[in-house]
Amino acid sequence: MIILHGMKTERSRCPWPTDELYLRYHDTEWGVPVHDDRLLFEYLILEGAQAGLSWHTVLKKRENYRAAFDHFDAEKIARYDDKRIVALLGNAGIIRNRLKIHATIQNAKSFLKVREEFGSFDAYLWRFVGGKPIINRRRNMQDVPGKTEISDAMSKDLLKRGFKFVGSTICYAHMQAVGMVNDHWVTCFRHKELA
Repeated sequence: MIILHGMKTERSRCPWPTDELYLRYHDTEWGVPVHDDRLLFEYLILEGAQAGLSWHTVLKKRENYRAAFDHFDAEKIARYDDKRIVALLGNAGIIRNRLKIHATIQNAKSFLKVREEFGSFDAYLWRFVGGKPIINRRRNMQDVPGKTEISDAMSKDLLKRGFKFVGSTICYAHMQAVGMVNDHWVTCFRHKELA
């Protein structure tokens, strides 16, 4: 049983949801297969923004990111100019890292090229796992890798296509978030629901 700020929950979960924000994310989003291009792009950008920080920090700023980056509309982001970059660097609601902001714009341009080549970003990404989620059987934190051969291959291919902040660890976190892999612990109620 988990007790968060007076809220009791009887369900068995992965151990990392330590507050309401994480709990809601864990229970409703993490590991759910995503096939919407805009949402896949959003997760990729947010995972890159996380580099060197905690996912919790990014989740707290997520709505600010959506507002600042035109709800992750890649076509709009790809056209951002120096004036827009200056405005983003002044936005306290996001992570104000020049390299990450420039990477977001570059990633939008690369995303549009991939979408044109493959018909959708979804078709491109999900081919790395054969179009269906990999169902893992994690029992503890030591069972969960930081990266895999598949995330290595994804990272290498994304980098070749001009994407930034897409190292193998970021790619594996992305795969977990968008349900390309089910890394919920086998004792977690979401493992069975998503299997």
